[in-house]
Amino acid sequence: MPIAFPEPDQAITSRRAEIIAGLRRLVPGEALIVSEDERRAFETDGLTAYRQMPLAVVLPSSTLEVSSILRFCHENGVKVVPRGAGTSLSGGAIPQADAIVLGVAKMNRVLEVNLTDRFIRVESGITNLGISQAVAHEGYFYAPDPSSQLACTIAGNIAMNSGGAHCLKYGVTTNNLLGVTLVLLDGTIMTLGGDHLDSAGYDLLGLITGSEGQLGVVTEATVRILHAAEGARPALFGFERVNDAGACVAAIIAAGIIPVALEYMDRPAIQICEAFAHAGYPLDVEAMLIVEVEGSEQEIDDMLRRIVAIAEPFHPKTIKVSQSEAESAAIWKGRKSAFGATGRVADYICMDGTIPTGQLPYVLKRIDEIAKSQGLGVANVFHAGDGNLHPLVMFDTSKPGEMEKAEHVGEEILKLCVEVGGCLTGEHGVGIEKRDLMPFQFNVADLQQQMRVRGVFDPLWLLNPAKVFPLDGRIAA
Repeated sequence: MPIAFPEPDQAITSRRAEIIAGLRRLVPGEALIVSEDERRAFETDGLTAYRQMPLAVVLPSSTLEVSSILRFCHENGVKVVPRGAGTSLSGGAIPQADAIVLGVAKMNRVLEVNLTDRFIRVESGITNLGISQAVAHEGYFYAPDPSSQLACTIAGNIAMNSGGAHCLKYGVTTNNLLGVTLVLLDGTIMTLGGDHLDSAGYDLLGLITGSEGQLGVVTEATVRILHAAEGARPALFGFERVNDAGACVAAIIAAGIIPVALEYMDRPAIQICEAFAHAGYPLDVEAMLIVEVEGSEQEIDDMLRRIVAIAEPFHPKTIKVSQSEAESAAIWKGRKSAFGATGRVADYICMDGTIPTGQLPYVLKRIDEIAKSQGLGVANVFHAGDGNLHPLVMFDTSKPGEMEKAEHVGEEILKLCVEVGGCLTGEHGVGIEKRDLMPFQFNVADLQQQMRVRGVFDPLWLLNPAKVFPLDGRIAA
C-alpha cells in the first residue's frame, strides 16, 4: 500500500519563524539550518523513494544542548525527528513538515577507552567503523558491522538494533551495548546501564535499543570492545540449486560450528555484485555462500576443512577458500557493496524480514514467484546464519506504476516472513516502511501495550512521530 504522511499541524507551521527564533537562542548559528536548499539535504534517508522537507534542522554539539532543544520543543509542542547519518533503509529518519530534525553528527568524540574492562564510551554521532578505528591500534574492535558501517552512526545502530555480517557469532547492537546517556523529550538527562553487562534493575537499556528514536535521544553510548582474533579467512561455495545452499547452511550450524559470518547471495545478486566488485564470484551458479571463520591459522585451516567436508554432500559447483588478504578483501567487497551495486542497475526497495532458517528454500521460491507476478526482478543477499533476509526488489521509477508494484511485492514478502514463523524486521527497523504492516504481526493487545510504553516516555507523541505504529495507532491506544 502507498505510504502516507500525516497532515502537518498548521498551528505549528504558522509559528515557524517563532520556533526558529527560539532554537537560535539555544545553539550557535551554524548549528541551525533553516534555508530551503540546506534543509533539502535532510528531507529523506536511505529510503529515498519518500521525501518530506522538515521545519528546520538543528545540529547540537553536546548533551546539554540536546537537553535544551528537547525541552524547548516539549514546551512548544514541536515534533522532533532524531537523526544520525540518515542511512536508515526503513524511513526511520524521514522528517515531517511540522517537525524539526535533530541530528547528532557533530557529537562524534571518543570519551573514554578502557582496555582492562574492554569498553569504550563515545558520543552517539561517531560512526560504527569509527569505534573500531579508535581501538584498532591496541588490537581491539567493535563487533556489529552493518554494511553502512563507514557512514552509519552508533545512534542509528542503537535506534534500529543494527547487526551486520558478523552478527552470527558476535550478536547485534543489543548484545554489545553496555550503557547510554539518554535525553527525554522534557529535557531530562538520564543514564541507563553502565560499563558492564547486565546492570541491576529493569532492563530499560534493552527497551531503548531498537525503539527507533521514539523514547528519547541517545547522546552517549558505552559499548563492548573485543580483542581481535589472530586471523580470519572466508570460503566461497557456489551451488546449482537453491535447496542445496539452504541445506548446507543448516548442516554447518547443526555440526556445532559457529562461523563468524555466513552470508547468502542468489544468482541476480552474484551477477550484480561481480560486475561491480570483480570479486571472482562464480557466474554459473544459482546460489552462493560466504563462510568466514577466525582464530589461529591452525584453527582456521581445521574449521575450513570441516566446513568443506560438510558442504561436499550438497554438490557445490564451486569451492574457493581464500588464500590471501587480497582474496578475502575481494570476497567481502562484493558482499558489502551489494546495495550500492544494485543501485547502479535499477531502483530498488531493500526489504528486511527474518525467517526460520529451515524455511529458506520455500521462502526464496515464493519471493521469486511474488516478484514475477508483478513483472519485477529481485536479488537476494542476506545473513543466512540467522535467517535475516534482504531481498532487493528492483524496479524503474521512470515507468508509471512500477514503484507501486515494488511496494506491493515488498509487502507480500514481509507477510510471507511472518506466515512462516518469522517477523517483519531484523535490523533495519519498522520506520514508515513497515508501519502499516504491524497489525499483521501483532494483535491489538500487543500494539496497545507497546504504545502505552511509548507514551510513558513521550506522552505527547512528539518524538519521531508517524513511525512504527499505524497512523491511527495513537487513537487505538
